[in-house]
Amino acid sequence: MPAFRLDPDPGNVHWGFFDAKLAPVLTVPNGGRVTISTISGAQEAMAPPPFVVPPQLRAVHAKVKPKLQGHICTGPVAVEGARRGQVLQVDIEVIEPFYDWGYQVVRPLAGALPDDFAESRLYHIALDRAQKLWRLPWGQQVPLAPFFGVMGTAPPPAWGMVSTLPPRRNGGNLDNKELVAGTTLYLPIFVDGALFSVGDGHGVQGDGEVCITAVETGLTGTFRLSVLKDMQLEWPLAETPTHMITMAFDPDLDDCVVIALRQMIELVSARAGIDRYQAYALASLAADLRVTQVVNGNKGVHVMLEKKYLERP
Repeated sequence: MPAFRLDPDPGNVHWGFFDAKLAPVLTVPNGGRVTISTISGAQEAMAPPPFVVPPQLRAVHAKVKPKLQGHICTGPVAVEGARRGQVLQVDIEVIEPFYDWGYQVVRPLAGALPDDFAESRLYHIALDRAQKLWRLPWGQQVPLAPFFGVMGTAPPPAWGMVSTLPPRRNGGNLDNKELVAGTTLYLPIFVDGALFSVGDGHGVQGDGEVCITAVETGLTGTFRLSVLKDMQLEWPLAETPTHMITMAFDPDLDDCVVIALRQMIELVSARAGIDRYQAYALASLAADLRVTQVVNGNKGVHVMLEKKYLERP
């Protein structure tokens, strides 16, 4: 099956929003592989020389205007045969940096501590490709651990146009640092074609994303997009080589816990063949409940459980 390529040119991006009415910029067959590059950054965030600013980022700023506050997303990509009510399987095969730099912003009235910082600060962060790390401007280093903050399908038509900022049932701004190369993301499909988009490249991020930014950067990823006709989902689900991950998003972090934990209990009961009481008890012993992020309007929680516990005893 031929591979496809999608670059973040002005005609291939949508800025700030998801909308079921968006026309696809590319259509791939079921099970097709597509390599997608993404861009990120306002004009004031562009790094000075000797860093290289990709021409696509300058072109998008010159020709595309955001319709809502949010991310620059590449796509959407339609998948042949995808129908509403099915599930899109997104196998994340490769993720590579598209920039040689990233940036972070700390600003008032934002992040997990909105009242603690009175002025805005912008940091440009250098990528050391050879050492696979980021060199922070004050001298410390953090490892390169890239993932896409935004991966989503089109929302239900009844939602209309929605910002990419809060994560929702269609995915979007998940900001889940576990979704690196080698993992699989499962997304509900709300419109025919699925309409998959990706953006918000992160060079590395801690759980919580507390100051509201990771190392924001451009990335290039290769994805295999497959339609699952015999699976149904209400919320995004993920799978690493070792773990299953349930996710939930809500303004109330406590509600996120309830939603994500209930999903994990249902998953364990169905696959391991044990009852809900037993699955709940198992989760208390073996599942890890983590805060994904607390800064995007809808907060996020994910529950991780080793896949060995999904085997029938």
